[in-house]
Amino acid sequence: MTTLSRIRIGSAPDSWGVWFPEDPQQVPWRRFLDEVAESGYEWIELGPYGYLPTDPAVLAAETARRGLKVSAGTVFTGLHHGPAVWEKTWAHVADNAALAQAMGAGHLVVIPSFWRDDKTGEVLEDRVLTPAQWRELTTQTERLAHEVRERYGLQVVVHPHADTHIDTEENVTRFLDATDPDLVSLCLDTGHYAYCGGDSVKLIETYGERIGYLHLKQVDPEILAAVRAQEVPFGPAVARGVMCEPPAGVPALGPVLAAAQNLGVDLFAIVEQDMYPCPPDKPLP
Repeated sequence: MTTLSRIRIGSAPDSWGVWFPEDPQQVPWRRFLDEVAESGYEWIELGPYGYLPTDPAVLAAETARRGLKVSAGTVFTGLHHGPAVWEKTWAHVADNAALAQAMGAGHLVVIPSFWRDDKTGEVLEDRVLTPAQWRELTTQTERLAHEVRERYGLQVVVHPHADTHIDTEENVTRFLDATDPDLVSLCLDTGHYAYCGGDSVKLIETYGERIGYLHLKQVDPEILAAVRAQEVPFGPAVARGVMCEPPAGVPALGPVLAAAQNLGVDLFAIVEQDMYPCPPDKPLP
């Protein structure tokens, strides 16, 4: 049995069905904090900005009271659109990064924008980037990572995600090969990578020095096959239960954790199950 001495386990609002700052279908933030602590977790992510209190003094008191610490904040970005979106992007990033820094976090998870709406499935733009858009995506991500590190002392970890332009093995490796390893690391989400046909163990073994953070998640192979065949968008796919409770799905997490431990670096591994929307009594069990 591999000892996982380098892996720090946490969870996130996502596992409580939280995708938005405010939504009547989501559990209230105090209940999330109570239940994540009750589950035995010590580390959490901030989730969508504005879901948890954004006043660091309030949030620090609420988390400390429950024995919780913050590992990362999360932002969505459309950096392939180039400098035109920089100011708007930075305003969003700066708020998240400032709160994460104030809470003692070390990471900022950066998720690319969706090419189709995650609720309605409406196609917002081409699912394939042009060479020029790829250049913007990589250069603007490096710029963002540099600014976030210089101003807030956080490491940017880019999260490959279903229905975004950084999804499949081909696109993930293309992105990694085109970005500076000193600036840009990866948040490998095992569920999203499997959803898009990738092999997490292979990625860790091949691009180990680029793995800066983990999301532990599984997909239901049968539901995934149907979702792919019917070209179902990510949001409705989640509502069907495509992301399932471990150990019911793929990939097997034991080999992923063993490969991560073998990197010889300290890593956060955030246990997540995408469940939006879900009944309020479902997440805790």
